[in-house]
Amino acid sequence: MAQPVKPARPHVPNQRLKMRRELAAAAMELFATKGYEETTVDEIAAAAGVARRTFFRHFRSKEEAIFPDHDDTLERAKAVLDAAPAHENPLDTVCRGIKEVLKMYADSPEISVARYKLTRQVPTLREREIASVSRYERLFTRYLLGHFDEAHRDGGEGEDGLDEPLLAEVAASAVVTAHNHVLRRWLRAGGEGDVEAQLDRAFAIVRRTFGTGFVAGRAAASESSPAASAGAGNEVLVTVARTDAPLGEVMRAIEQALRQS
Repeated sequence: MAQPVKPARPHVPNQRLKMRRELAAAAMELFATKGYEETTVDEIAAAAGVARRTFFRHFRSKEEAIFPDHDDTLERAKAVLDAAPAHENPLDTVCRGIKEVLKMYADSPEISVARYKLTRQVPTLREREIASVSRYERLFTRYLLGHFDEAHRDGGEGEDGLDEPLLAEVAASAVVTAHNHVLRRWLRAGGEGDVEAQLDRAFAIVRRTFGTGFVAGRAAASESSPAASAGAGNEVLVTVARTDAPLGEVMRAIEQALRQS
């Protein structure tokens, strides 16, 4: 006798992420009313209705509470890479991966705009944000290292003098920079406008500039390989460009800085 089909269970939100977001919302409200420096962890925990120890189960400091979603977003971006269709250009896959970050910000425009304004005012938070960005760059660099065409792989250094780790890092940095350029412009505009369409136009520039040398269908490089280690270290590239500079100019600044590093 056939068993009756059980109704689908309603979606149960991730309790860990839910609590992290509640703590982050409480922190943001206190920072806005009391100021960042004047707000304590105890006050954040009390505002969220939890004990101090609960706060520290989720965050190591009040700085971390401003960015509750990055760990989960990084995992979602990695899942996009892992599930990429065999025929897809690897650079397109990375562009889809970074869109998980855009979705995180676009899901809560008001909170994202407030957080953006706060990070501009507090250097410690800005440093935390930069550290988060570098995690995405390392993830994408490792992925691209496993997807070079035979001309690059067999020749060591290509005619342009770009070896595999450098090309992967340039391309990954370009994708992340394009994303951040568009995201900052959208946040400065108060979260108004079709930010995904703007991002797609930016990615078209990245593809034209950095889209050669990769091939679909290869396995991603492991973190233990020499090439991956060369391109996925803990260094953070710093380059300078005007925030209102055209994206093409920003891309050229990144490429020049990486060639000199």
